[in-house]
Amino acid sequence: MSVRMDRENYDFLHEITKEEGSDLSKAVRDMVTRGRILLAVERYKKGEASLGGAAELAGVPVGQMMAILVEFGVESRLEKEDYLQGFRTCRGSGNHFPLQPSGVG
Repeated sequence: MSVRMDRENYDFLHEITKEEGSDLSKAVRDMVTRGRILLAVERYKKGEASLGGAAELAGVPVGQMMAILVEFGVESRLEKEDYLQGFRTCRGSGNHFPLQPSGVG
């Protein structure tokens, strides 16, 4: 696959690769990943994506998306009823939630 970009962006990525001791392909992949996360945060903030939708857009699990939103200072739009509905859905699917993770104490 090849990607076309302007000289300024190429120079920027080239500098990043030198600083991090990596290659251009890795720098481009990292930037795409970061861009996906920023787009997901933006859409969630605007109400254009649900938590699950934002997680899918960012390419991360919902729990990680929640942590990312906290890092960005984005308040949750989940209401108590949303949480309870999700919990009921998980319980109804036969999933069991121990009080402690297995192997703990």
